[in-house]
Amino acid sequence: MRTSPVWSPKQYGTYAEERGRPFADLVGRVRADDVRTVVDLGCGPGNLTVTLRELWPQATIRGIDSSPPMIEAAQQYADDQLTFEIGDLLEWTAEPGSLDVIVTNAVLQWIPEQLDLLPGFVKALRPGGWLAIQIPGNGNAPSHSILRDLAATEPYAQYAKNASLRAEVPGPDTYVDALSAEGCVVDAWETTYYHLLQGDNAVLEWVKGTGARPVLQSLPDEMRQRFEDEYGARLADVYRQRDYGTLLPFRRIFAVAQKLEG
Repeated sequence: MRTSPVWSPKQYGTYAEERGRPFADLVGRVRADDVRTVVDLGCGPGNLTVTLRELWPQATIRGIDSSPPMIEAAQQYADDQLTFEIGDLLEWTAEPGSLDVIVTNAVLQWIPEQLDLLPGFVKALRPGGWLAIQIPGNGNAPSHSILRDLAATEPYAQYAKNASLRAEVPGPDTYVDALSAEGCVVDAWETTYYHLLQGDNAVLEWVKGTGARPVLQSLPDEMRQRFEDEYGARLADVYRQRDYGTLLPFRRIFAVAQKLEG
């Protein structure tokens, strides 16, 4: 998040229903009672954060994100119980034992040292509180390998090569180990979604809102469209558009942890 690109709520909102499925599956495994305080770290444009009111209507919910455009978009959902603010997840802290639920959805994959943050998250929870994590686990998918390969070729490499690199993300077993060591009972799993996307070159439109954005923004203006055209052509060869749409397999990793009492 220290080198976060400028995110576009509009582009990120493309295929919002498909992007929202993992969030619903994640929070659906949180079995919290009498929830009063919730924080959504990396809340984005707030369209998923607002759904937490249906689960915990009595709770005070805070959405935090490092992107000013995302927080500006999220303000449309704000009210007395739901607020949004700009904040860097690497610097975020909360009073120990003050929170009932922490949700962080599709954010920690951007932070190489994410495992170092977990003790602070758990410390912020009250005994019996819940931490819910979801991250993409598709770093080896063609959508990403094609991006890395193209970004490493000239004339793009001098601008984009480093922007295309990502740290390895933890698997479910790593989350189990790390959160168990912090005194939690952990439920971890992975799921591959098969999203059926509509529209021309749909996978390009999907990744322009997320994984490809740092690369595209690293390029000079006069080079960006050329890169996008080449990248899109390669994606279209792999992710073929059919009469019924374009199929995008997408692996995601989940961990839901409850802090033990005492």
